[in-house]
Amino acid sequence: MFNAIQIHNDEAGYRTELTQVDPTQLPEGDVQVAVEYSGLNYKDALAITGKGKIARRFPMVPGIDLAGTVTATSHAEFAVGDKVLLNGWGVGESHWGGLAQQARLKGDWLIPLPETFTARQAMAIGTAGYTAMLCVMALEKHGIRPDSGPVLVTGAGGGVGSVAIALLAELGYEVHAATGRPQEADYLLGLGAKEIVTRESLSQPGAPLAKARWAGAVDTVGSHTLANVCAALHYNGVVAACGLAQGMDFPASVAPFILRGITLAGIDSVMRPKQDRQAAWARLAEDLSLAKLDAMTQEISLAEAIPAAERLLAGQIRGRLVVDVNR
Repeated sequence: MFNAIQIHNDEAGYRTELTQVDPTQLPEGDVQVAVEYSGLNYKDALAITGKGKIARRFPMVPGIDLAGTVTATSHAEFAVGDKVLLNGWGVGESHWGGLAQQARLKGDWLIPLPETFTARQAMAIGTAGYTAMLCVMALEKHGIRPDSGPVLVTGAGGGVGSVAIALLAELGYEVHAATGRPQEADYLLGLGAKEIVTRESLSQPGAPLAKARWAGAVDTVGSHTLANVCAALHYNGVVAACGLAQGMDFPASVAPFILRGITLAGIDSVMRPKQDRQAAWARLAEDLSLAKLDAMTQEISLAEAIPAAERLLAGQIRGRLVVDVNR
């Protein structure tokens, strides 16, 4: 038997509990992993609380991330004892995920754990940090360089935002951090931000075209915030959009696209091809300060993940939550 968080949705209602599971109940897969660490992401919190339609079958073990050691395999790329990690692929949504001590998965979803990172560090990065790296790579792909001008990060106090600030600052960009938590200013400045922008200045309906302020942006928020960011980009500016914390809508104008030639680059991390994942993790190994990663990380136990989900959705968690599934 092993410990796992399980979500149920039946005649007794929607509920989440820490329970013990028989290994024979694990879903099909060609690689079995002894999980060491997972993470608590925004999507995991939505699943655990039931505030978002994330879990698609029940019972479900949430957790879109995991890192651990292969204990059984029939997959050609992996051997028993290999250290591996996983992000996305519908795990924690339609296939049992990482908030458990064991997982059985498709080997095609796994990549080797980079030697630079421990399992704990990899999950402190997690999908949030891997997504942040994809955003930075998208800005680079579209020509945004440190000398292009300031880069804005919205939702700066969250997991994606925190890692994005640390990465961009390490690469030499002038980073502006938008947050609704002014008490976190010192934290954001410590990660490398040079200027704090209030969330309220971006979250309300705005003009179709605004004063040009930023060469690029990483947006985790969507809705009016994304529209206002687009309106305030420099000529040929780029925004990498990866989140919807404010909403899925995009109440924007075509003005910044046709008058300033801006680019809106959508960032998907769930179904990203393996080569893109490996490239992003290789860049994380090169460009992410482990000291800054440690500063943005809090560790919790498997049982603590359930109440922490409510706090995360309420904006009461900064940075990253890494989950030690074995305590």
